[in-house]
Amino acid sequence: MKKFFGRIRDVWAAKDIRVKILFTMFVLVLYRLGTAIPVPYVKNELLQSLFSGSGIYSGTIFQYLNVLNGGALASATIFALGISPYITASIVMQLLAVAIPALERMSKDEEGKKKISQITRYVTVGLGALTAYGYFAILKSQGVLYRDDFFAGLVIVFCFGAGAAIVMWLGEKINEFGIGNGISMILFANIVASFPTLVGTLIEMLKDWVGVGITAIITILVGVLIMYVIVVVTNSERRIPIQYGKRVVGRKVYGGQNTNLPLKLAMAGVMPIIFASSIASLPATICMFFGITSESGGFWGSFLKTFDSSSILYLAIYLVLIVAFAYFYIMISFDPVEVSNNLKKNGGMIPGVRPGEPTAAYIKKILGRITFIGALFLCIVVGVPMLANSILHLFYSLDINSTAAAQQLQASFVNRLYYNYNFAQFANLGSSIIIVIGVILETGRDIESQLTMRNYKGFLQ
Repeated sequence: MKKFFGRIRDVWAAKDIRVKILFTMFVLVLYRLGTAIPVPYVKNELLQSLFSGSGIYSGTIFQYLNVLNGGALASATIFALGISPYITASIVMQLLAVAIPALERMSKDEEGKKKISQITRYVTVGLGALTAYGYFAILKSQGVLYRDDFFAGLVIVFCFGAGAAIVMWLGEKINEFGIGNGISMILFANIVASFPTLVGTLIEMLKDWVGVGITAIITILVGVLIMYVIVVVTNSERRIPIQYGKRVVGRKVYGGQNTNLPLKLAMAGVMPIIFASSIASLPATICMFFGITSESGGFWGSFLKTFDSSSILYLAIYLVLIVAFAYFYIMISFDPVEVSNNLKKNGGMIPGVRPGEPTAAYIKKILGRITFIGALFLCIVVGVPMLANSILHLFYSLDINSTAAAQQLQASFVNRLYYNYNFAQFANLGSSIIIVIGVILETGRDIESQLTMRNYKGFLQ
């Protein structure tokens, strides 16, 4: 403990790191203030009832988006859209950079990166405006507006769209002047803000069956176990041995040492979850533009009901997207050919593997295996709570004319879990915990690297 506080003292003693931490905290406080400022003409109490356990948005993708936005969506605040438009715009630009050679060349140049960043901002503003109009259409269709005329609609859409642009700006300021990744830090603040409510609901749910004391013990033990496993897997790595040949330059001998190339098991971090959640929410987001919900009826209403976050179809697509984006993120962030060329240039080689293309192929094979294991871990942590929610939702929605045994099951167990306690809000708890722990570790490594540059001991070691 003394050693830990000593490292905290080292962090606080470094003026530039202290300024960055304080700036990041200041931006996050500003953001959380924005999530508490409601837009005009909206009946907030009525809107929040739609996201409650008995509301029409319980268990849907909108409830998950509400968690990612720190409850701002259910309160219709100026930051209701959160960081989602910026994430979606970033995904679109990264996909285009892979598909369009001109953008790919731009992404490898500093000036080109600045241009891509500028285009991403424009795309974010456009997506924010479209999503803002869609959310206004949903509010209008659900009758939660005091006024729904042209002027009121213009004000509401402008507030939502401007809020999305401001959130993007705050995230970029964290990247420029703060600590950590701006997108991740804002998501971290949103999810942490929703944890007290989730923990309170979990305690109330368990207390009915096992009592207060055992509930506290179970909650603490399960929470510590989940966090421990996530930290272990996140920090796990596959080390490929590297051997450097000796080189004589003048009277000095260089090289000859053995080292390794560390490949993280979860190299993609939380990005596959963030990307997958953004893409999986596209059908609901598009339907927002036309004011269509799962209760609207017709083909699109039935489509959304089938595709909400409590359906098996949504779970399957979500998990497939996590695996796909895990490989995609590794593909755009780690180049085995470049690593192989650097090793060859510096006289390094993998024992038993020839330099050049064979080395690149070997690294790619190892990388593919550990990426699959990391993606599988993400799918398990994210999928188990969502699968439990889907099963409960299936039993809860049993037809009233079903068998007596099914009705009794629905009334005694499922009703208490799914309806009384809004169990659907726990469906994405696994992904939320992974995001929070991933951001903490990523920020800790960022601080550690900056401390190392100042001849301090590590922060996480």
